[in-house]
Amino acid sequence: MSPEASSAPRSLAEALRARDDASLAALLRDRPDLVAPVPTDLTQLATRAGTRASVLRALEHLDRFALQTAQALAVAPDPATYDTLHELLAGDDGDPAVTEALPDTVAALRRQALIWGDDDRLHLVRTARELLAPSPQHPSPTGLGPTVREATSGMSPGRVQQIVNTAGLPSTHDPVSAVNALTALFADRKRMDALLAGAPEAAREVLARLMWGPPYGQVTADPAAHLRWLLDRGLLLPTAPGTVVLPREVALHLRGGRAHRVPEPVPPAVEPSVAHAPRIVDATAAGQAYTSLATVEELLKHWDQGGPAVLRAGGLSVRDLKRTAVALDAPEPLAAFWIELAYAAGLLASDGAADERYAPTPAYDSWLERPVAERWGRLATAWLAATRTAGLIGGRDIKDRALSALGPGLDRSAAPEVRHRVLTLLAELPAGVAPAPEAVLTRLTWERPLRTPQRDGTEDLRIRLARWTLSEAELLGVTGRGALSSHGRALLGTAPEPDGAPLSPAGQHTAVAVGLLAPLLPEPLDHVLLQADLTAVAPGPLLRPLAETLGVLADVESKGGATVYRFTPASVRRALDAGQTAADLHAFLAQHSRTPVPQPLTYLIDDVARRHGHLRVGVASAYVRCDDDSVLNEIIADKRAAALRLRRLAPTVLAAPCDPATLLEGLRSLGYAPAAESAQGDVLITRADAHRTPPRTAPEPVPEGPPAPDSVLLTAAVRAIRAGDLAATAPLKAPGPQPVGGELPRTSPADTLATMQAAVMTGEAVWIGYVNADGAASQRVVAPIRVEGGFVTAYDHTADEVRTYPLHRITGVAELAED
Repeated sequence: MSPEASSAPRSLAEALRARDDASLAALLRDRPDLVAPVPTDLTQLATRAGTRASVLRALEHLDRFALQTAQALAVAPDPATYDTLHELLAGDDGDPAVTEALPDTVAALRRQALIWGDDDRLHLVRTARELLAPSPQHPSPTGLGPTVREATSGMSPGRVQQIVNTAGLPSTHDPVSAVNALTALFADRKRMDALLAGAPEAAREVLARLMWGPPYGQVTADPAAHLRWLLDRGLLLPTAPGTVVLPREVALHLRGGRAHRVPEPVPPAVEPSVAHAPRIVDATAAGQAYTSLATVEELLKHWDQGGPAVLRAGGLSVRDLKRTAVALDAPEPLAAFWIELAYAAGLLASDGAADERYAPTPAYDSWLERPVAERWGRLATAWLAATRTAGLIGGRDIKDRALSALGPGLDRSAAPEVRHRVLTLLAELPAGVAPAPEAVLTRLTWERPLRTPQRDGTEDLRIRLARWTLSEAELLGVTGRGALSSHGRALLGTAPEPDGAPLSPAGQHTAVAVGLLAPLLPEPLDHVLLQADLTAVAPGPLLRPLAETLGVLADVESKGGATVYRFTPASVRRALDAGQTAADLHAFLAQHSRTPVPQPLTYLIDDVARRHGHLRVGVASAYVRCDDDSVLNEIIADKRAAALRLRRLAPTVLAAPCDPATLLEGLRSLGYAPAAESAQGDVLITRADAHRTPPRTAPEPVPEGPPAPDSVLLTAAVRAIRAGDLAATAPLKAPGPQPVGGELPRTSPADTLATMQAAVMTGEAVWIGYVNADGAASQRVVAPIRVEGGFVTAYDHTADEVRTYPLHRITGVAELAED
């Protein structure tokens, strides 16, 4: 055996042991599930890296060419050479793109511990081979079938010899050599060309149909002549009664040596679809950003007095979602998105009361006080990080239960990663350039091709998340006309700061985005235009105090570029109930109108104010009192008031068995303007008290698997693994106990004490077995410093710190070899 062969790693653990610390850290960074918890040594790390769950997770994060490379290795001999792998991917003629991309791909697979060994002995991790190798139950994406050896494993030796003879090969003394001869024939291009030259045309058509898979076919008990020709020469081999398969070696010859019909070493480019001026994209996105803020504010204002009830199973009922959609003048899926966005930003939650309802949180009030651009920044960052997925609302979960807004089952851990990736692909295009959506989806499919198929036949979740990301980014104003805006680029950290400084550090991207967006937003106005038809037109966004007061005094009639408010007796009475006087309302309108206050509006306010509070409603159960008894006589005589069951208690007082709120509403429906009064006889000002939940935090995103380790954790993990591996593999001085298979060293208490005392004097490190107070056993390499009082104080190389160990918990000790 050559020195090179003897130094080649014989297992994944040995291959990992030969790596440097940077390479081990890269492995743990690429596969974070391997570091939770930290493996005790490299053997345990290799074992964990080969488990089915970990390998599946790693395969699902491979791009298409890396996956094709792993699939090619799964159908190659084990081990395979780099040249064999290259031929399977590039074919006999060679593919320059494959030749260029393959070295980096092999290096990436080796870095992730999915393959190991040198280029002359490449091994695919056994679990990955089991997952990717072809079988009748799990066909390979390559479309290849079993090898000649695998297909003939149950065949009689006589039948194998017949096939060898018919194929023109000499007879052999045993089935193994016969199979080897047949395999060599099928792998020889020239001899196979000569053999197939004599095949019937129909036989070549059969081979062409099976060549790219699936490689299995059906035959009758008495096959046709062209099928018999193929069966006699082993070009088709029986696998079960009535079933035949095309051997892998034959298929590779027919394919020109390629394992895949179309290797894809180069990611598909996200081609531009349409280009706009960057300033138009930014302006469009800014306008939509302002609209998104107005929509969320309108939603929470609609729920200001307490929103819909929480379903018993959690979430919003379909009926309440429809009502909210009507209030927002939006389709139900869009309304669901705004609801979920407000929830993700921590502006909306359930109040936790006995009759639990949804309501704004206290954070909503502080959010309203922030500048407009900062409010958008909070929504955008919450959307980017949220795992709750509004697009799933209305669908069914795995238990066939309906998924409702704000309900359980909406978290998809892949959502943040997909959103970032989609926006990053948009950011790679020039400013103002929008791609075709299908080009983005094609690129994402190349980057993550191995996904679990959906049971209902729908698109893969990752693709649906990408579609939703493109539409939601447009709704939020992150993109404009399909192109990423400048503040959208800053949100990802891919845009320079306004003054041309370097990229912002992590955590400052939102601030930069807010700074870029702020100048693009419209300035709030301090005026409206009053019209003679009892309407007011707001030609743009209004200052908050003006908007709030006008929202009480008038009803919104239409929204858009300009908002139209309509004044009605009910809206004016609402303002009076809130504590305003007629003089206050006249002064307010005169101050904020750019046009003269129309006479009809002045008359409306005065007329409602004159009648407002003329009637008083209090608690009896409820009563009505009025100094003018003729008004009460009019009410008693009105047949429409019969439902209130009023009766006279005094010339100026009527009583009713209903509560004051019902009586107030009933009298107002009859055209009166009653006012509520307290038990002391004072008029009650009925300002709308906002209903708020107790303090709530925004929902935490559900991570996809273990979190990515930071540099500090990686450094500590590599150091711990190295130290544990030293303890597990350090050679011992002979003679002495040589534990194997992870066993702890065993020595008598007297030998343990003597060896420890000797190590203190010589300063040498020793190998100990230790059982802690919880009964957990471990092996450690320690350098004893002193031994006294039944305790050993030593520097623990495994933990990289000085520790004290009770002697009675040390199972044994062994000295390390000099090297």
